[in-house]
Amino acid sequence: MKTTLNIDDTVMAQLKREAARQGRTMSELVETALRLLFGAKRAPTDLPPLPTLRSGGHLVDVADREALYHSMEGFAPFIRVLTALSRPAWRSEGTPIGEPMFFGRE
Repeated sequence: MKTTLNIDDTVMAQLKREAARQGRTMSELVETALRLLFGAKRAPTDLPPLPTLRSGGHLVDVADREALYHSMEGFAPFIRVLTALSRPAWRSEGTPIGEPMFFGRE
């Protein structure tokens, strides 16, 4: 199909030089460039689906605090720190509570 395009002079000069270097016509180069441009836009839709994993289900009910603590027995010092951090740091009067936080075994 024949068509007329308005192309910037510097782009046209580059196109002529590249066509001469490759031994191809300017039409072939423009067609190849357009095919690459249009093909690049379709590539993201051709991605494979994400994998689904089967974890075997949950091992503990996270709503059951005792079961959760029991399953994390080796992490007792860490749990004490988290429990201390979850408490309010100030009383309503504005004085510090002053509870010690233990980072190791007591």
